[in-house]
Amino acid sequence: MSAPDPLLAGLGEAIRERRDELGVSQERLGLESGVHRNYIGGIERAERRPTVVTVAKLATTLGIRPSELLGKAETRAEQDGASWPPVAQADRPQQ
Repeated sequence: MSAPDPLLAGLGEAIRERRDELGVSQERLGLESGVHRNYIGGIERAERRPTVVTVAKLATTLGIRPSELLGKAETRAEQDGASWPPVAQADRPQQ
């Protein structure tokens, strides 16, 4: 089996960490989010590729914004050696 995608591994770690902070089991997170506990376990082990909607459901149930959860996943992936192409200044959204 090949190594898990660093971003998926980071997402799983971020979900597990937040769940642990809140003292919430996979089963409880599943019941409250509508995502099956077995699927949550697969995400945490980087065996599943959740949709944006699923990530949003989990983040909301965990009391954080989806962007915060993905940001944590990105940071963990970078710590594990992942890199992203630089974003050109012209490509950045206007604020």
